[in-house]
Order: sequence, then structure tokens, then C-alpha cells
Amino acid sequence: MPSPHHERKLQRAEMLLAIPRKLAAIDSLDEILEALVKMTTWELGAERGSLFLNDGQTGELFSLVAQGTSRRRIRISNTTGIAGDVFQTGRGTIVHDVYKDPRFNRDIDQQTGFKTTSMVCAPIVSVKGDTAGVAQVLNKKKGRFTLEDLKLLEAMTTQASVALHGAQYVEKMRVSRAQEMEFLDVVADVTSEIDLGTLLRKVMSEATRMLAAERSTLFLNDEKTGELWSLVGEGIGATQIRFPNHIGIAGTVFTTGKSVNIPHAYADMRFNPSFDKKTGFFTRSILCTPVVNKQGKVIGVTQVLNKHGGPFTNEDESRLRAFTAQISISLENAKLFADVQNMKNYNESMLQSMSNGVVTLDEEGRIVTCNAAGLRIIKTEPGHVIGKPVGGFFDGGNAWVTEKVRRVEDTQQADVTMDAELTFGGEAVSANVTVLPLVSGAGKKLGTMIMLDDISGEKRMKSTMSRYMDPALADQLLAGGEDILGGKSTTATVLFSDIRSFTTISEELGPQLTVGLLNKYFTLMVECIQSEGGMLDKFIGDAIMAGFGIPIAHGDDEDRAVRCAVSMHHALRTWNASRAGQGRKPVEIGIGLNTDTVVSGNIGSPKRMDYTMIGDGVNLASRLESACKQYGARILISEGTFRKLKGTYRIRDIDDVVVKGKTKPVKIYEVLDHHTDESFPNMMEVTGCFKEGRKAYAAGRWDNAIKAFNQALRLHPHDRLSHFYVERCEALKSRPPEGPWDGVWVMAEK
Repeated sequence: MPSPHHERKLQRAEMLLAIPRKLAAIDSLDEILEALVKMTTWELGAERGSLFLNDGQTGELFSLVAQGTSRRRIRISNTTGIAGDVFQTGRGTIVHDVYKDPRFNRDIDQQTGFKTTSMVCAPIVSVKGDTAGVAQVLNKKKGRFTLEDLKLLEAMTTQASVALHGAQYVEKMRVSRAQEMEFLDVVADVTSEIDLGTLLRKVMSEATRMLAAERSTLFLNDEKTGELWSLVGEGIGATQIRFPNHIGIAGTVFTTGKSVNIPHAYADMRFNPSFDKKTGFFTRSILCTPVVNKQGKVIGVTQVLNKHGGPFTNEDESRLRAFTAQISISLENAKLFADVQNMKNYNESMLQSMSNGVVTLDEEGRIVTCNAAGLRIIKTEPGHVIGKPVGGFFDGGNAWVTEKVRRVEDTQQADVTMDAELTFGGEAVSANVTVLPLVSGAGKKLGTMIMLDDISGEKRMKSTMSRYMDPALADQLLAGGEDILGGKSTTATVLFSDIRSFTTISEELGPQLTVGLLNKYFTLMVECIQSEGGMLDKFIGDAIMAGFGIPIAHGDDEDRAVRCAVSMHHALRTWNASRAGQGRKPVEIGIGLNTDTVVSGNIGSPKRMDYTMIGDGVNLASRLESACKQYGARILISEGTFRKLKGTYRIRDIDDVVVKGKTKPVKIYEVLDHHTDESFPNMMEVTGCFKEGRKAYAAGRWDNAIKAFNQALRLHPHDRLSHFYVERCEALKSRPPEGPWDGVWVMAEK
């Protein structure tokens, strides 16, 4: 008769042989894992068991089943805890008191509410000999876990490895197929949209959801401006963002056509944290891929931020590339539709906003459209003119217009009549009449267009006035602008600029060449001012005074003024390069900007008046321009301008001063956007050191401030401002200020 020990061995052998058969009858990976955990727990006489499989993509061990609790996914790093140690070494272990073992991860107990006392843990070895996961059995009910328990657990997992491998493969195929079907459904839904704004929102919403991220943005390339732009930013609203298509991480991906996967954004030098500072969002990880059309041309980039649960994987990158490749055609179609719609809206808006009357006729000579100005000039309503034959409307004394239309239809040549007399509603109208043929791009006749340029009364007056003043000011005066003549108080940004060492330059050149230099210089600078919608106030010798926000205010006058100042320096750099080629000295300028309340109006005598600005706001802008010399700066702006800026610029806080003639301190800033890498190397590092120096300076810690400013000078030896502060701190250190130090400097000069 066999002994009990021999019988027990036979029973276990039968049990081990039955494991593959039992598991083979189960299709679901979850059910296989649950069954295996129940078997190992029962056979080892324990309270609970769990089984962890390795996720090669994330480097994590995950458990799909934990006996005694509801099903849930638990994930841990495959290098931590007892399970991680067993997985890495491939050797099983027995722990009689887990809380005394330094490898034990208490987080799992805290997550499940289960108290682990003892454990036996064995590796799960695949059919290829690789460690595929870890099996754990917890809390022996009677006695302690033995080496025999460990061997039994290893034997059971070995028997189950084939079934596990097959189930994992089936599960992977099932998940992959489900993802593919979901992917196709998403693509079908997204690509059915033709409205660009809606399409962008759908694309980014799906990209965010598909990659389990916090935020995503799709940037498209604007070939006309060379900018990447977006109408969608997940979590920050549908605001338009524009920047040069070679700047930053998105610009790098667009220009190279290669994806970028950054697991730690702040550790990457290409990442610019300024946008995080502006929005309050914290970027951890970034996945950025190019959007390529069917011709292989990069038309934009997708940027996805902060994947939940860790960095973005290679699979994430592949899915995002596949997604954007599928929707690229829809993006181009939506862009084309948007361009056509914008062109249609633009044309309609242009026609309606034109001061000239525009009447279009079809091939049969019937009136198809008439804009608002046309209706006003011919003194009628749309219903009285649309659809009528041209001869039925332009008749009687106006019949000559009909004759010109017929002649143009025959000759297909434009006809212009200057200062013609027309009669509408019993009133005479003076107009320049132009009749033009309408022809398609293929040369097909589409009809005729009549343009009526009203030159009577008000228009003649406006034409005369515009020769002497800004056309926008003339418009306001003609609209009843007597208040402008008397002056008004308004908020404006004042710009002052001045040529450095102009006296020396003029003495070297002589009067004739000096006038030629000023004419060229003023031409360049005025173009910069007018391109940003500014008003040139006056020339004061070699200085320029301009205003932004008068006589007509815009929503971004402060930004216009800063952009103007930067473009003035860019234009000057280009001009100086051509002057250097002629052996001439460069022209350097300083610019001061201040936003404040000013008084504007027509000021002067009855014989000579100028539309200008006066007030403290003007004076401070002039003081800042002069202060550029003292601080070694090119562009200085006041706190009033800085606080109203809507755009993002490279700006540093440089001082708190009391200007001459005032008692209240003013914070001033230096704009650095006009610099290049050559003119200001290591800008981010220098400004960081300078900021630390300013903090120490404001606190009266002179030695710390000098150290920080010297560090800035080591990074950029020609930073005159840092050198200036070293000298100031040395002076304050040798002769400390009387009374409490508040960091405010009193200017002795204007």
C-alpha cells in the first residue's frame, strides 16, 4: 500500500497535470488569472493570492485579479517591492514577516485595505525561458510557508505558463482589434467634418482621449506668413496662437518632419516654459509629431501634453502618427473650404465696406448685386434694383451708362468716365463711372461690373483734408469731430526715439549728407510706425515722437507700440549692414515707451496748428528714452505699458526709479526681442542671473547682488546693464544709503 507521502505526491502530480487542461477551457485572460490565483491559494492553504504580469511598454507589473476584492488593475514598477525583486532576479522567495523586509511595498496594502503578514513569491517563466511575471500567495493559514510551498507554486506557474502565454496573445489581439475598430470609428467621425474650427476641436479632443493625455493642440502651417497657428487648445479655450514655424519644439518637428518625445519637459533645453508661466499649466511630458499629407509634405504638427500614468510610449507615437495621417486629407479639405469661405466673406465684406458703389450684372444684363454704397448713391432699396435689366434701371438721363455696358460687353475692354453727372431720385450726383468686364479664370464671360465713385460734397472735402492730416483723423473730423479740435483725454502709448551721438555724426557728415541721412532714417522709422497703426506726432531734430491709440484706439495699442520699437531696431540693423558695406558708421537709437492718460488735440495758433499729445505720460516716455543711455539699453518701457501687454515678449525688470520732477517711483523694464544670439548670447541664463541680482539688490544684500551680476557678465561680457549694477552696488556698499533701503533709485538727470 502506498504511503501518505507518496499519495500526496501523486495527488499533486495529478493536480499539476490538470492545470493546463483546466486553463485551456477558459478563453478570457482575466478568468485564467482568477482561476490560477484560486488554485495556488487553495493548494498552499493561504488567505489570498495575486498574479502580476509584466507590461514591457511601461516597465510595470500589473495585476488583473486580487482574490477577495473586486476586480481592479494594480500597477507597480517592475523594479520595486518584493515582486519587482523576484521579477528582476528570476528567483523565488519566502518572507515570514513582510513588514520587516525592506523590499516590501506597503502601498498595495494601503490601496486594498488587506493586511499582509507573510508571503511566498515565485517568478512566472514563459515557454521561451523569459520571466513573464510574478505569482504571490499571502498569509499562510496554518503554520509558515515552506520551501515545498515555493516549489509547488513554481511548478503550478510553470504548468500554467503556456495557457497564460496564449491568453495574453489572444487578449493582445482582442485589444488591438478593439483599438483598430475604435480608431476607424473615430477617423470616420472626424473626417466627415468640413468646418475647420469644428474639425480641429474634434481632432484634438480625440487625440487627448486616445492617448490618455491632459491637453493637446494641432498647429497648421500658414504658408503665407510662415507661421504655425492653432484655433484649438484643450483646456485653455479656443484662442488663436501664432508663432514662426521654426521656433520651439513644434517648429523643430515641422522643419525636420521628425517626431519628438520628451518624457521630462523641464529637463529639455528646447522647451520654453514661458507659456506655462502665462497660463498656469505645468507641462511634464510632450509628444509632438508632424502632420504629413499624401504628397509627403508636412502641413502642421500635433502636440500632446502630460500622459496620465507616465511618459508617452513608442506605441503612442505610432498611433498619433497614424491618426494624423488619416485625417490630413480632411484637414486640407477643411482648410480649402475655410479659405473659400473666408474669401467669399472677405469679398462680400469688402464690397459692403467700400465707399464706392459696385453693381454687378450677369451675362443677360440683369443686375445681380449692389453693395451698400451703391444703394446709397443710386438712392434705392435692394428690391427695386436686384433682378432688373440694366436698361430698365439706368434709363432717361442715365441711359448712357447702359450704352457703356453694351459697348464693354462687345469689346471686353474697360471704360472709364471721370466726373460724370447722374440723376437718382431727382438729385444730381457727381461720380467717376467705371464699367469692367467680368471674366473667369478660364476666360469665360461672366457679366459686367459698374463702379460708381461718388466725388460730390463730402468726398471732395475729405480728399482735400487728407493731404494735410492723417486720413483716419480726417474721417473723424468729417463725422463731426469738433471735439477732437478742442482736445480730449485718452489712454495712449507714447513712443520716443532718438539717435545716439547725433551731434558727432552731423559734424562728420556736414549739412548736406546729414539731411540725406535723416531723410532715409525717418523713412524707415515712419514705415515701422504706420505698419502698426501708430500716428507720427512730430520730428524733433533727430528725435521721433509717435502715439498708439490716438486718434483711433485699438484693442492692443501697447503691443503695437512694442512691436513697432522692435521692428525699428530690425530695420536699423539691416540699414546699418548696408552702410557698413559703404564704409559708413552705424546709426544707433534708444526708444522709450509709456502708456498713460494724455491730452490730444489740435494745438497751436490760428495760423499754425498741429494735432499732438501733451501730459505727464508724454514726459515719462521721453525720460525713458533718455534713460536708455544710462542703462545701456535700446528699448525701455514703463510699468503702465508692461501690465497691458497681451503678447509674450522677452522682457526683464531693470529698476524702480523716481524720475526727475516726480516723487512716486516707477518700475521700468527692458525689451530684448530685437536682440539676436550674437548680440545677446545666453539670454535666458543671463536674465535669470540678473533677476537673482535684482532680488538681492532690492533686499540690500550687496555682495550677493554683485556675485549674481558678475555671473551674468561671465555669460554675456557685453551686458552693459549688469556692469552698471555692479558699479552701483559697489558704490552703495562703500556708502550705504541713509535710513531703510527700499530698492528705489532717484534719477538726478532728465
